[in-house]
This record gives sequence, C-alpha cells and structure tokens, in this order.
Amino acid sequence: MVRILVAEDMRILRDTLVAVLDLEDDLEVVAEVASGDRIVPEALEHRPDVAVVDIDLPVVDGLTAAAELIQQLPECRVLVLTGLSQPAHLRRALAARVSGYMLKDAPSQELVAAVRQIARGGRVFDPTLAVAALETAQNPLSPREAEVLKRHAAGASAAEIAADTYLSYGTVRNYLASAVTKLGARNRVDAARIAREAGWL
Repeated sequence: MVRILVAEDMRILRDTLVAVLDLEDDLEVVAEVASGDRIVPEALEHRPDVAVVDIDLPVVDGLTAAAELIQQLPECRVLVLTGLSQPAHLRRALAARVSGYMLKDAPSQELVAAVRQIARGGRVFDPTLAVAALETAQNPLSPREAEVLKRHAAGASAAEIAADTYLSYGTVRNYLASAVTKLGARNRVDAARIAREAGWL
C-alpha cells in the first residue's frame, strides 16, 4: 500500500485529489494539509511514501516545503502539482530534488500513474514544462543588478537601496538602468516582472 500526503489549500481540489487517490486499491491518503507549514510535521507523524504538493500554498510555498520535507524525511518522495507553466519553478523543483512535477490539469489517471511510478523510485516530469525550462535563457543579470532590482521590486526607492547597500545613489540608478536594458524591458517595473517570472529574483 502506497501511503500519501496531500497538500492543497483549495478545499474542493484537495477533496477531489483525496477522492481520486483513495479510489485505488493500492493507494491510501494518510494525511491532508492546507498550508505549506503543515507538510513536514504531518509527514513526520504519518510517514507517507509520497507527498502530492501544490506549488502555491499559503504560509510556506510548496517548493520551499518540499525541499524541507526531502531534507527531513528523504524516504518520502515528492510530486509537485502546478497550475502555471513557469520554467523557473521547474528549475527550483529540480534543485530541491523532487521526484515529479505535473500540471494540475493533467487527467486523473496520469496523476495516479505518476504517484505509483514515484513510489517505485521513478521520476515523472511534464515533458512540455521540461522543454520550456531547457529553452529558457540564462540569467543575464549580475548578482548586484539582481539584488538592486529585487529591492526596487519590493518597494524600496533608489535612495533607500543606496543607503542599505552602501552604494551611491547614482550607482543604484545605473544598476537599475542596466537591468532594464539587459532584460529588454520597458521600465523598472517591467524589468522586475520579467526577472521574477524567469526566477532570477
């Protein structure tokens, strides 16, 4: 019997996932949670073989929780479900050493098959997402440009960034301008959006 933990914040989706998995004779949902901070405590208590984790969870996001779970309970393998095709998220998932990564709109039987394969030690990754991740360009921003752009995106002014990073006001403006140019963005806000969506911030 494959023991499963389900992490999904939307109740109707969580109930559906649990129902689909529990219909199978060889699968059993032993725990379900609605927020990322509950994944590790529940997993340590119930010792699932596979955790099915939504990427977008409250309190602690699914990828952060998955990485912590894999560290604390390496025998529990993780399948991440996502509603968005963002290559940066797949790269983060791979870095966290998850065993699977699928879109939420996959047919239920694909989910069941993925859980079984992962429980046997296999890996399951949506091929479309994998190709998109491979095709995404490398980060063109320097570490300092990324740091300054991230602070700006969080609402800090150029003067505040300069004070916090011990840079001159002009240097901060130059870093922001360089980031806009490198990303082919219209302005600083657009640059931050592009960089965030690519997973560079």
